[in-house]
Amino acid sequence: MATTSTSTTTTTATATMPAIVRLARSTNIDVDSLDPSLARKLLSLGVTANDQTSNQVLIVQAILDPQNAQLVKEVTASMPDAPSLAIVDHISVLLSKRNDGLIKGRFLLQTSPQGASDMAAIIAHARNYAKEFEMAGLPKERFCIKLPATGAGVNAAKVLEGEGIRTLGTSLFSVPQALACSQAGCLSISPYFNEIPAHDRTTNLWPQPADVAREHPMSPRMVQIYQAYADLERHTGRTQPLIKAASMIGGKEAMAIGEEMGAQHLTCLAPVLKELFEMQVSGDSKKAEINTYATFDVPERLKDLLQVDPLSPGGKPYTIDPSLDWLADGGAALDAYIAGDAETAKRLQASLDLFIGAEAVAIEAVERVRRGEGTEGLVFGGL
Repeated sequence: MATTSTSTTTTTATATMPAIVRLARSTNIDVDSLDPSLARKLLSLGVTANDQTSNQVLIVQAILDPQNAQLVKEVTASMPDAPSLAIVDHISVLLSKRNDGLIKGRFLLQTSPQGASDMAAIIAHARNYAKEFEMAGLPKERFCIKLPATGAGVNAAKVLEGEGIRTLGTSLFSVPQALACSQAGCLSISPYFNEIPAHDRTTNLWPQPADVAREHPMSPRMVQIYQAYADLERHTGRTQPLIKAASMIGGKEAMAIGEEMGAQHLTCLAPVLKELFEMQVSGDSKKAEINTYATFDVPERLKDLLQVDPLSPGGKPYTIDPSLDWLADGGAALDAYIAGDAETAKRLQASLDLFIGAEAVAIEAVERVRRGEGTEGLVFGGL
């Protein structure tokens, strides 16, 4: 009688983890929010946020939050003769400091978008922030000032860096803006992965390709910025700005940028962080350590992106001229490039318009409180 043997196959499920935990192995996580609960949630998962970043949209949303009404009222009353923007600055620093002890790095605030083309105005606002931070007990090693990557902005950055005030070039959409920030000595830059209107889902402007790293229209410029900085640092020995990727809309974008494109930081808005808290991924990282320009190369599967640019009319990447001084004549060459590159000009203006609108609402809120009125009816949707 024949004997039949039965073999049993045992399948071991691959261990999973929250995406934010795996991502923290290969990039610094920055909380792009003033809400301390997000930094606490990260800590509960064993991840310490590096920096706490913000902008005028996040500031006005916090000022209009009923939970902060008493703080706004008290600060406004304590500064009866101060300009409204100075009161907003003071409130911004106090709101930022609530995350002290929850992050390991710096607090970032952004200069007024109204002064994007005014070097003196950018410097004055940055110096006021520095004074406010230091009065709040946060020394220069604990804060960084975000300023626009315009001709005026990069020249302001050079002056501020000379004073020991670290800077970040923001509203950045192109290789030339990144090169200018390098020449200015910025600590870091924030390339925007998506244009501002894409955050409004009704516009259908958010690209959602299956392979974000290869197919998103901003991916080539992201890897070209990284490669430009890597080449500069390796060939000159001069430390290059850190890349703090911003304007991500979904968790897939954060994973692709953090694990494949070389960015050392991810500036994550609250919705992206919450998605990454809930998204479960395998424990196998594509990149298992936070990189430096000396130790990380653009992955082979992305190297062809160094030769294309879907955001330019001809589809070709910007050709770098190492002899070009982007800061000369007040940044004239940078402003000329921005004006001549339709996508950079459009995206920069959209970001400035958003922040100008947010700042105006924040100022109106303070002025209403100063008059003894409430802020009911004032809203700003933002990102």
